[in-house]
Amino acid sequence: MRSDAGKDALRIKRIYAPPEAADGIRVLVDRLWPRGVSKEAAQLDGWMRKAAPSPELRKWFAHKPDRFAEFAVLYEEELQSEPAAGEMERLCAWARESTVTLLYAAKDEQHNHARVLRDAVLRRLSAHGSQR
Repeated sequence: MRSDAGKDALRIKRIYAPPEAADGIRVLVDRLWPRGVSKEAAQLDGWMRKAAPSPELRKWFAHKPDRFAEFAVLYEEELQSEPAAGEMERLCAWARESTVTLLYAAKDEQHNHARVLRDAVLRRLSAHGSQR
């Protein structure tokens, strides 16, 4: 296990940005495949559709910044139950061993589910004393 835990160990990045060696394990966390990205270009190590917000929550949020705080609370609730909870455990396991980059397609880099997911995983790692 590594000892360099923190935001740098669990990164978020738009899928449209070029892959880099520093990305470590690259995981798409969107429910839908991003437009215009080939599977080869994505260079993914995993696709965790079930870790993404439910279709109902995603549609309600509609990427409206004024809904982001409430969206984050509702999404974190979804992350506590299956099938998302299982994917969270897998992300935690990967993050204990390597850098993990959560990839998303949303244009808004401040108000998106990948941020909420990253923060939830970091809190879980910290709560379990399992930081790398």
